[in-house]
Amino acid sequence: MIVKSLLTEKNPFNSTAELREWIERRNKEVTVQVKQIPFAEMDKWYSKEDGSLHHESGRFFSIIGIDVQTDYGYINHWRQPIINQPEVGYLGILTKEIDGILYCLMQAKIEPGNVNCVQISPTLQATKSNYSRVHSGKSPNYLEYFVNAKSENIILDQLQSEQGARFLRKRNRNIIIKVDEDIEVLPDFKWMTLGQIKELMHYDNLVNMDTRTVLSGLKISDYVSPLDDLKNISEYGKGWLLSSTTNHAYINMREHLSWLTNLKSKYDLHVKTCPINEMPGWIKNDMEIVREDGKFFKIIGVNVTISNREVSNWCQPLVQPMQDGICAFIVKKIHGIYHFLVQAKLECGNFDVMELAPTVQCLTGNAEKAVIKPLFYDYVINAPKCQVLIDALQSEEGGRFYHEQNRNLLIEADDDFPLDVPDNYTWMTLNQMYDFLKFNNYLNIQARSIISALNYK
Repeated sequence: MIVKSLLTEKNPFNSTAELREWIERRNKEVTVQVKQIPFAEMDKWYSKEDGSLHHESGRFFSIIGIDVQTDYGYINHWRQPIINQPEVGYLGILTKEIDGILYCLMQAKIEPGNVNCVQISPTLQATKSNYSRVHSGKSPNYLEYFVNAKSENIILDQLQSEQGARFLRKRNRNIIIKVDEDIEVLPDFKWMTLGQIKELMHYDNLVNMDTRTVLSGLKISDYVSPLDDLKNISEYGKGWLLSSTTNHAYINMREHLSWLTNLKSKYDLHVKTCPINEMPGWIKNDMEIVREDGKFFKIIGVNVTISNREVSNWCQPLVQPMQDGICAFIVKKIHGIYHFLVQAKLECGNFDVMELAPTVQCLTGNAEKAVIKPLFYDYVINAPKCQVLIDALQSEEGGRFYHEQNRNLLIEADDDFPLDVPDNYTWMTLNQMYDFLKFNNYLNIQARSIISALNYK
């Protein structure tokens, strides 16, 4: 059922071309206005004396300052603003088996910070403040299916982290449920196969971050049976299946766990709140919280009007990056099995010091100008087309970030690429990465985003 869905792009409800046209059409039809305004004019928001920004309900999220100290890396002490959103939200996909194929009910959802406004979203995408109706708006569609889900209907249920450099210890409940009853397909929702969604991930900014993180948790090899017809799997697809099933790896899981435990024990990460008004190198004026050197990101205030949301008009802060980013995995066949070059990356908002990240994860503008470039950056940027397996611009979460997108890359290493790597890197099979994915706060959202795009056709 799941494997058939993965290998099926012929959809009697909507062809892949029709789904692309649908998103393009909705982008033209929906009225979206996002206007930057002074912080003082953000309705229902206020600024404390320390410069932090809060919603009058005490819910949703806030922008606070943090003081970070660590003995890892080149920079050991800094201050920055960060999103503090302690509540756990739902990222949920509703599925149904139709004629032996699993279909996902996906939404054309608008977020104020999206590059192209409308993107393919999970069935349900809501913070606790949203579905608790703190905003006095309508309840999210299909919420009741997830709130009342029984264990036998749950395909996937995980708590997973969000961006560790932007959020302070933020997690969401990633959940996929299967229902048997007939489902009313509301406007702005359509049935899609897994194969279609993965195909659409190879286009720029079509499938949103929340969809990618939910689907990254599906280990396809768990659902392969001897009865499955696998003739439509590509050679690369067979390589991913082998990598996700094999117990033969260059480095075993015991060694990986010891490696990661050692790094988490070796380095300290101390994070405490501090006044935004007292962050060296940062300025807060009427319109933004921004670094004096113009690097990394800034905080802006916006007034949003969207025609088809639970609430049609509201104000909020958004994080605006200063340039696009790059997130790339290098993969290499070792003894005939694909291995991913995984980085243990420390970010200030992480729950447990380090998470497993792509080989390269950085802002491109900062990397190009840096005296010391991120490891493997030049290899990824200069890789010939024949080694590039995935290359697409993907948006980050448009409800909190304004026009933030990362170039997601999967690069197959050449034969000369060394197996010996720096201490904070290791080689993992897909099977090993999925073992870490079963648990909270191991694989970061950038790594999950790339894994979700692996296409088996």
